[in-house]
Amino acid sequence: MAVPHAARDAVPFEADRVPPLIEARGLVKRFGTFTAVDSVDFEVAPGEAFGFLGPNGAGKTSTMRMIGCVSPLTDGYLRVLGLDPSTDGPRIRARLGVVPQADSLDMELTVRENLQIYGRYFDLSRREALRRAGELLEFVQLSERANDEVEPLSGGMKRRLVIARALINEPDLLLLDEPTTGLDPQARHLLWDRLYRLKQRGVTLVLTTHYMDEAEQLCDRLVVMDKAKIVAAGSPRELIERYSSREVAELRFAPGVQASLDGQLDGLADRVEWLPDRVLLYADDGEAAATAVHARGLRPESVLVRRSSLEDVFLRLTGRSLVD
Repeated sequence: MAVPHAARDAVPFEADRVPPLIEARGLVKRFGTFTAVDSVDFEVAPGEAFGFLGPNGAGKTSTMRMIGCVSPLTDGYLRVLGLDPSTDGPRIRARLGVVPQADSLDMELTVRENLQIYGRYFDLSRREALRRAGELLEFVQLSERANDEVEPLSGGMKRRLVIARALINEPDLLLLDEPTTGLDPQARHLLWDRLYRLKQRGVTLVLTTHYMDEAEQLCDRLVVMDKAKIVAAGSPRELIERYSSREVAELRFAPGVQASLDGQLDGLADRVEWLPDRVLLYADDGEAAATAVHARGLRPESVLVRRSSLEDVFLRLTGRSLVD
């Protein structure tokens, strides 16, 4: 199955397109009087990588749990693989692969045994479970550790094993909740490579992540959630173009100077953001903006000009305050 092109603006699809693998309309999840997901709409096409971004408590995991048929929806419409989670949960789960935040591996079993036993839950024969385990261990580069117990494996190896386990039933849809949290850069990049290869094979990926670079690397489209609602949707590039500028100039001034700059940076950029330790100028040409700062007689201690990123979009939409 071909992977759809990343550039897709609005969440809804045209009528002549392939039916979505996931479709949600007015989806709501409440826990008592608390609303975790507040009437959200989204669709996921077959073969694409779709992401949920948002601060803690935004509703990402609650949405994923409804898709995974482990948490009933409170209100709204949801179809997964063309089926209704409220009545077809077992049929949907049989076609899902799930990578939860916690590894939840059996530490007393070997690497291979973790896959073989999990395969039995999907009624695979012992021979077929063994065959698939071997292929998957090669895919996630754990073949040499097949007979080792899980406990001494590194965090990156355990995450790769969890992904391999989620693929044992050859799922149509793979759900990944914070797949690389806590991993070092090398392990994260290896996991990205494995997930990208799955996408190339036509596997549909739905993931939540706190890493903006991860979303830019993996996601064809994504939604940004904040306070239980979807506040933006599109491809990473579309969101950057819509909510940020092409470049950002970061200015750092000597202690005490920034507080005295009131009004002196007006008109130099499309948007100026004042942070405790620096000033951000959002402009199409960051170098020109930095040059204009010096032309006004201002002398920052350092200037960094960079391309706008998904993190700029995320912070503009959800704010910079910590969420408990």
